[in-house]
Amino acid sequence: MRDRSSKPVVKKIKPGISTMAQTPEKASDYINPLLSYAASYIPKTKHKETPLYILCTAGMRVLPESQQAAILQDLVKDIPQDFDFLFSEAHAEVISGKQEGVYAWISINSVLGRFDHVIDDEDALVAVTIGTQEEAIIRKRTVGIIDMGGGSLQIAYEVPKTMTFPSAEHEEVAKQMLAEFNLGCDLQHTEHVYRVYVTTFMGFGGNFARQRYEDAIFNNTMTKNRISKEQTGMNSNTPYLDPCMPVGLKDQLRRKSVDFHIQGKGDWDSCRQLLEPLLAKSNDSQAYLNGVYQPTIDYSNSEFYGFSEFFYCTEDVLRMGGLYDSLKFSRAAKDYCSMPWTTLTERFKNRLYSAHADQHRLKYQCFKSAWVHKVLHDGFHFPPDYPNLRTAQLVYDKEVQWTLGAMLYKTRFLPLRDIRQENARPAHVSWYRFSFVYNHYLFFACILVVLISIILYILRLRRIHRRLARASALDFLLLEEGVHLIPDPVTAR
Repeated sequence: MRDRSSKPVVKKIKPGISTMAQTPEKASDYINPLLSYAASYIPKTKHKETPLYILCTAGMRVLPESQQAAILQDLVKDIPQDFDFLFSEAHAEVISGKQEGVYAWISINSVLGRFDHVIDDEDALVAVTIGTQEEAIIRKRTVGIIDMGGGSLQIAYEVPKTMTFPSAEHEEVAKQMLAEFNLGCDLQHTEHVYRVYVTTFMGFGGNFARQRYEDAIFNNTMTKNRISKEQTGMNSNTPYLDPCMPVGLKDQLRRKSVDFHIQGKGDWDSCRQLLEPLLAKSNDSQAYLNGVYQPTIDYSNSEFYGFSEFFYCTEDVLRMGGLYDSLKFSRAAKDYCSMPWTTLTERFKNRLYSAHADQHRLKYQCFKSAWVHKVLHDGFHFPPDYPNLRTAQLVYDKEVQWTLGAMLYKTRFLPLRDIRQENARPAHVSWYRFSFVYNHYLFFACILVVLISIILYILRLRRIHRRLARASALDFLLLEEGVHLIPDPVTAR
C-alpha cells in the first residue's frame, strides 16, 4: 500500500515494546500510535474483519516470562476498547527466533515472486518431491537468507525432503531446526509445502560480537600482564594495539572496574585471525558455527540474500551493496582499516560515505567487515567465489521485513485469489462490496435456514388443509343421513 504521495505506508517507533517491562500497564499506550496509523488507512467498515497480530521478538524473548505475560495481558485487555480489529489473546505472542527466521524467509521469497504459480524463468526451476508422491513438482527455486542484527545472527534456506545426516545425533538436532509448512490455499494443495532449515545464533550479531571480542582481548591482556609484569592497556602511553580498529583511533573500555586503553592498528588480516575463537566452532570435520549442525548447501544451485549488517557493512562506507564479491570486499575492507582515523573522519565530513553512515559506523566498520567475512566464509562455509549472494535493504523498492512474512503466513488459508481479483478493480469499489472473504459460510447458513423454514411452513399448510377437507366431508355425510348434532348442555353457575 502507498499513500497519496506514493510513499510506502510504513510506520516504526523506537525503542521496542520490551522497554515497558517495568511499566506493563503502559504497553497499550506505547503501541497506540502504530494502531491508530494503521486504522487510518483501513476503511472503517472493514475494521471488524481485519485481523490484528502483535508478535514480539528478541527484546521480549530475553525478559522473564512474568514480565512478558504482564505486557501481553495489558494489550489484550485495552486494545479492544479502542479498536475494532479482530484481536484476541491468541493473536498476541512472543515468537521464537525460529519463527522469526521463517517469516523473514517467506517475506523475501514473496517479494521476489518465488511463490508464484507461473513459471517464466527456466534457470529458477527446481524439482521437489512432496511426501510419498512419486511425481516431482516443478516450481520456482526459493532463495535463502542470512540476517545479522546487533545481537543475533540468523540463517534460513530450503532443504530437500530427503536428507542424509552424519549421525543420529545430528539428525535429532536438525529436527529442531527444520520447519515444514504449507503456503498453499488449503491443506489439500501440497505443491507449496516447504521444508526450511532456520536457526538463530544469539550473541553473534555485530554489536554483541564486538563486546565478546573486547572481553576476550581484555582478559587475555590482563593474563599476559600478570605473567610478563607488563602494563599493556593500563594507561594511554601503553595502549593495547587493536588490529580491528582504524589506524590511530584511540578508545577506552571499562572492564571489572579497570580502564583499558586501546589504539587502532588497522590490520584486517590479523583481526580476522583474532576472531576465530568467537565462532565457537565444533570439533568435527564440518566445524559448524557455534557447534550447531548445518545441512549442506548446494552452492552450485542456490541463491542467498544478506540483510541488516551484511548490507550496512558493504554499503554504508564501502558503497558495495548489491551483488557480493568476496575478493573486492576484502580489498576494500583492508584499505579502509589501514587508513588513518584522521583521513576517515575527514572523508566523513566531506560526505563521501552513505547518508546512513555515522561515527559509530566509522569506528566499528573495520571490526564488523572482518566479522561478517569470517561468519560468512569460515562459519557458514560459503566459498570465496560464491556468485549468488546479494546484500540488500530494499528489494523492488520494498523494505523486506519479517513482519510481511508473518502476515502472509498467518493469513495463508484465506482466499487470496479473491483478494487479487479485487486488486484489479478501482479501490473504492471493494470498500462497499459485500465481503464473502469472512462471511460466506454465514451467508449460506442463513439461506439454508430460510429454505428449511419455507418448506416446513408449506408442509404445515398442507396438513391443515387436509384436516379441514376431511372435516367438511364428514359434516356433509352426516347431514345427508339425517343425523342431528346435539350440542353439549351448559351448566349454569
